[in-house]
Amino acid sequence: MATRRAKISVIGAGNVGATCAHWAAAKELGDIVLLEIPDRADFARGKALDLACCGPIEGFDSRILGTSDYKDIAGSDVVVITAGMPRKPGMSRDDLIQVNVKIVKDVSEKVREYAPDSVVIVVSNPLDAMVYTAWKITGFPTHRVMGQAGALDVARFKTFLSFELGCSVEDITALLLGGHGDDMVPLPRLTSVGGIPITDLLPAERIAACVERAKVGGGEIVKLMGTSAYYAPASGTIQMVESIVRDKKRIIPSAVYCESEFGVAPGASGKGYFVGVPAVLGAKGVEKVVTFAMTPDEQKLMDESVSHVKDLVSAVVKLFPELA
Repeated sequence: MATRRAKISVIGAGNVGATCAHWAAAKELGDIVLLEIPDRADFARGKALDLACCGPIEGFDSRILGTSDYKDIAGSDVVVITAGMPRKPGMSRDDLIQVNVKIVKDVSEKVREYAPDSVVIVVSNPLDAMVYTAWKITGFPTHRVMGQAGALDVARFKTFLSFELGCSVEDITALLLGGHGDDMVPLPRLTSVGGIPITDLLPAERIAACVERAKVGGGEIVKLMGTSAYYAPASGTIQMVESIVRDKKRIIPSAVYCESEFGVAPGASGKGYFVGVPAVLGAKGVEKVVTFAMTPDEQKLMDESVSHVKDLVSAVVKLFPELA
């Protein structure tokens, strides 16, 4: 009996979305739908066709569909939301929230209608606010909604450590918590290279420099090429997708729902928040949040990061009271 292929739908065929489709096809994770707004339907079809023509060369048989019709996402196992506007010069945080919440609201309504059994991974920024929006609008249980940021941040941290040490990234194990960028919480004591604690291999100031570079890694890339990164954000997203569709149960730092873990306390509504923490990702989505004891300094940084998440959610609710 033929095994059913997984179906992965990517909403938004821009740099991040198209690269998600690229990585998913290269790993042959399943059939892929690349969806754009009607005015850009041909753009999505063109990217899908171009990618499909890589199959004979790269050796994958994933079917790739470019479309603007949400009916095509029906039956999706995973929906990746990359749609949204990047922050432009002079744009305030609230300006960006106002624009992107409207976009993610519209997308989430369609996902709720056409892919009601899917697991949703949000990549749109500001991430914590967009994950919250997708959760509220889809009405999906919390284990089926998550955001990608930690996978990217850890990858950057490992990359910069490998530059420093001159060793393979494959031998580095690391963990970062909290929000994206400046809000991330570094955990050098839980970072090792070939099983050797990083603190035994590098002085504290060089570790700190790698952490700082990881925090501003996205900005460094924007300065170099004038646009946001997309290879690594897409790769981090597809790492999460792969763990879900193949039920690998990998522990991947992700923005997932917490209401007591790592000191996260529910808000006035009695609900928790989506925060970057290590989570087991499998066929059901978020199958477990992996907790551990933190030092007082780590907890202080985590509390600051969570407070920023709460501020973002408050900004969303202020602008869109229906999302309270």
